Amino acid sequence: MIIDDRVEHDIHIAAAPEVVFGYLVDPAKHERWMGREVKADPRPGGAYRCVVNDEATVVGEYLVVDPPKQVSYTFGWEADYGVPPGSSVVTITLTPEDGGTRLRLVHTGLPEDALGQHDLGWTRYVPRLATLAGGGDPGPDTWHEEMRA
Repeated sequence: MIIDDRVEHDIHIAAAPEVVFGYLVDPAKHERWMGREVKADPRPGGAYRCVVNDEATVVGEYLVVDPPKQVSYTFGWEADYGVPPGSSVVTITLTPEDGGTRLRLVHTGLPEDALGQHDLGWTRYVPRLATLAGGGDPGPDTWHEEMRA
């Protein structure tokens, strides 16, 4: 959801924070919910790169890696798309809740005209993460094909 100048998503995941955290920093696990190729060096200053599809590649740098509580990284599109590398920040906070985890994602620094598209993206990918970390199968990511149809 768009709140003022940022995108926020909040979801309960039926898994411990340690499990969810793994899906945020382990490239092989990350690729199962978002991206078909992920390279990650999850430490402050380490590189983050996620090839989402043929046309969209996210690049950034980790700012905070605090297992299993928080991950924060810069976010931008390799091809710019109005959000160049390093121009926005994604912060994901994990809090134990009701035998699982409350995940809160906040994406800041986006231009006003990019908020809707990024909200749409996180609306797609945050539930895929929740399904996967909770032990389910989100299925293949067909969003790129859907957007072209």
